Amino acid sequence: MLRFLVRRLLQAIPTLLILSILIFAWLRSLPGGPAGALLGDKATPEKIADLNKLLGLDDPIFVQYFKFLGRAITGDFGNSLVSAQPVMSEIGNFLPATLELGFCAMLIAVGLGIPFGYLSARFRGGAVDNIIIVLSLVGVAVPVFFLGYMMQDALAAPLGLPSQGRQMAGLDATTVTGFAVFDGIITQEWDAAWDAITHLILPAFALATIPLAVIVRITRASVLDVLNEDFIRTANSKGLTQPIVRRRHVLRNGLLPVVTVIGLQTGALLGGAVLTERVFNFRGLGFLLAEGIERRDYPRLQALLLFGALVYVLVNTLVDISYGLIDPRVRVR
Repeated sequence: MLRFLVRRLLQAIPTLLILSILIFAWLRSLPGGPAGALLGDKATPEKIADLNKLLGLDDPIFVQYFKFLGRAITGDFGNSLVSAQPVMSEIGNFLPATLELGFCAMLIAVGLGIPFGYLSARFRGGAVDNIIIVLSLVGVAVPVFFLGYMMQDALAAPLGLPSQGRQMAGLDATTVTGFAVFDGIITQEWDAAWDAITHLILPAFALATIPLAVIVRITRASVLDVLNEDFIRTANSKGLTQPIVRRRHVLRNGLLPVVTVIGLQTGALLGGAVLTERVFNFRGLGFLLAEGIERRDYPRLQALLLFGALVYVLVNTLVDISYGLIDPRVRVR
């Protein structure tokens, strides 16, 4: 198992290097360049040339890249052009909101997606199956931002749920970790914890729709494949009860493709969070990234993009490792 783990972790290194090259090249190719973004309205050809020299942007491209890589390894991305604060401090301040939102979204997606996918496969061709398939197609087809606005208009007022922000304005809540719900619990400020939960409901469901729909479809397909296997017919012929067959044989053997999808969807949550957080004014990394794109904040953009790439690679590495735990046959590959 240790050899399998080390091999998977080593495979992540070249992936991150390739991603860093792509991000570096993309940022250097944007109109105006970093110097133009720093100078803003004061940019002139002479000032841009002087600033490029000062920042080392006139160095050979390979020299610039290795300097960029060295700063990335040490976590030195400079200060944000918008807030003038260190970029890593900004990420640390905004990260808890995105983690809280992403965790709730995936909890909804996994908690509903696997049971619904299994029910759809079990009642294949029936009314339950057809309803679940239609709903999953709608979940994939409807854009997150459009769904968010619909939920704000149609659900916020009737259900008494807030549609903006992380907590009610003016609420004197104690901040310990930055996770609003957890902070309310550990400080026993139950009104603050409940307020944070109500602010999470609509954005979490909006962000969960696409991963939920994908998990439903993959679970359904995987369970149908397993139900047609010979060992399922053998288990039934032995007289095993249906709960045992479903739990020990169907669900476990159908779990590998579902775990893959969960990992991919978790890694891709930042992309959906950009739109969700903007719609619900939920100030997390997605909100920070959208503002960085609008304001051409290069230090913030390169830090957030590299951070997102790192999270995506690490999540998928964990998925590979979970393969070895679920199915020992994977470890020998």
